[in-house]
Amino acid sequence: MAIAKAERLMNLALCLLGTRRPLSKRELRESVEAYLEAGSDDSFNRMFERDKDDLRELGLVIETVESLDGEIGYLARRDSNRLPPITLDAEEAAALGLAAKVWQQARLAGAASGALQKLRAAGLPEDVDPYEAHGALEPRIPVHEAAFEPLMLACRDRRPVVFDYRKANAAHPESRHVEPWALECWRGHWYLAGFDRDRGAERVFRLSRITGKVRSRGARFTAPVPDVVTVRETVAGWAGETADRSALIRLRTGAGYPLRAKATGVRELGDGWDELEIPYGHGLDAWLVEFGPDVVVLEPAELRADVVDRLRAVAKG
Repeated sequence: MAIAKAERLMNLALCLLGTRRPLSKRELRESVEAYLEAGSDDSFNRMFERDKDDLRELGLVIETVESLDGEIGYLARRDSNRLPPITLDAEEAAALGLAAKVWQQARLAGAASGALQKLRAAGLPEDVDPYEAHGALEPRIPVHEAAFEPLMLACRDRRPVVFDYRKANAAHPESRHVEPWALECWRGHWYLAGFDRDRGAERVFRLSRITGKVRSRGARFTAPVPDVVTVRETVAGWAGETADRSALIRLRTGAGYPLRAKATGVRELGDGWDELEIPYGHGLDAWLVEFGPDVVVLEPAELRADVVDRLRAVAKG
């Protein structure tokens, strides 16, 4: 639905930019294919007025001209909609080129490729290729989740969404009604920050836990969008990154490498188990549950109890 609207807006913009004289509503309706499918004149008028307002919000200067016989026409003069020259230094152009890698595995990969060609003309050095490796370490921004693209469009268009979400300690997903604010990649995973209507508060969702399709809703946002959305800080807090204590766990040998990376101390116990000391902060119990039978909490007692409660909840379904 969002892509169809974007295509309709693009076609309308091209019509308004490509004409030398004002076009009436009737002429625009005959020129834009999506308008031909409008069931009635009222439906077309509402659609056209919304599209015209959306284009103006995006910065397109649309003039309304009345002819001698009183007919209203519309056009977007090229000289009024020409952008000033864009100048990028090598670092800025390279950063934008790297950002285009987000689309490497998405449906807009073709558009990203075209954008890179424009970046070349704007200053991206010829020897900088964001799609080629130039050293032992290469930054990558993977996009595997099907929810990424509809959520990105919803963030851009400020449209509420509905999706099924399975929490780490839940056996089954539940429906969430969210006003999406921003997407951010943190430690190889994409997260969405937004306002959860059901809970009346800000929440962060991991895209890999979204099941099924993301459905858009036509209503507007009910909560203000903050100027700064701290996705990484929020996720870091839930993941125990702000920990001020330590926990002692047993971990099966050869398992739980993310836990091993966080460990401040490791001791081999034998019989296929190791003992790890890891930072303990808010949300660590939910993270440990993800490792199932490969993890046994030794200390502290409250963390062990929280993990056991979560595992029992999963077992009950």
